[in-house]
Amino acid sequence: MDHRTERISEAIREEIGELIEYEMSDPRIDGVVVTDVQVAPDKRRAIVRIAVTTSPDAKPALAALEHGKSYLKRELAKRLDMYRIPDLHFEADSTAMLGDRLPHLLRRIKKGRPRDAETDASKKAVE
Repeated sequence: MDHRTERISEAIREEIGELIEYEMSDPRIDGVVVTDVQVAPDKRRAIVRIAVTTSPDAKPALAALEHGKSYLKRELAKRLDMYRIPDLHFEADSTAMLGDRLPHLLRRIKKGRPRDAETDASKKAVE
């Protein structure tokens, strides 16, 4: 990703985060946090990843954001000085869905590595 695309992604993430938090009044988007925005290299499409902190199910929040997509795009056009505002596509952030399980999973992976090193050593000894 080039520098300009990174700057656009960050600007869109900040602006959408503000719009969701302060200007949209849909109760389905309470507790929604924008975690990441990835803009395509041609800058026509942006994938907005969200995390829902108040409930485990992100489907109602995604539906509300899809419904308010035109409002968000219009507000982005007012706030950002860009030739073309990318089409917004929303998806749930999978790392946010893991929540408290992530440290546990990382510990399991870390514990599994010494076993892998032992099997690699035994394979080298056989050769």
